[in-house]
Amino acid sequence: MPVTIARVGRVLAALSVPIALQGVGAQTVSPIDHAVNTYATMRTSRMIFTQTITNPLTGVTSTSRGEMQQQVPGKIAVRFTEPPGDRIVSDGQYLWIYLPSSAPGQVIRSPAATNSAGVPDVTAQFLESPKKRYLITDRGPAEIRGRDTHAVELVPKDRSAPFVKATIWVDDEDGIVRQFEVTDGNGLVRQVTFLNVFLNVSVAPATFVFKAPSDAKIIEQ
Repeated sequence: MPVTIARVGRVLAALSVPIALQGVGAQTVSPIDHAVNTYATMRTSRMIFTQTITNPLTGVTSTSRGEMQQQVPGKIAVRFTEPPGDRIVSDGQYLWIYLPSSAPGQVIRSPAATNSAGVPDVTAQFLESPKKRYLITDRGPAEIRGRDTHAVELVPKDRSAPFVKATIWVDDEDGIVRQFEVTDGNGLVRQVTFLNVFLNVSVAPATFVFKAPSDAKIIEQ
């Protein structure tokens, strides 16, 4: 499959997570407000994830695993353990894409993507002004990996959005999104589950430094 900025954007979008709002009980705010409030407090995050992609046209399901670290503003590092060696890094200036599992021998470099807040923060697609951008429906309680959550469905009001529907599972206690699922216009379903989430932790500056392999060709986009 060709590597494109749009494809990588979808991958990054599937790896977002808000942080917890300590001391604010879920009973005082709606699940979506809980998540929005906690997102506003994020400075750094580190999370272990699994991702499952199901293509309804082919019936094929693929799974990937890895770790994502983020520093606000503008820095993200995704390192896959499955497939091993794949990396996506935004150092605040450039977005570096190295996916040897599907495009060996090449690195794509492009200006760091930004959202309306001016940073390449993938979480913003769900939690930046959601009541203005989405039709929001509470889908009720659900248990995710032993945690009590509420499922919240987001349907974009703007038809040009990169997905037609998303569901996020917000932890009743701490406001962390434990899982989410996105369906695009072709019916492709991408589900991400967070196995471990560490909030406002120390992240080494070297995490966001990308060094291209000496034998790789750098492609500017």
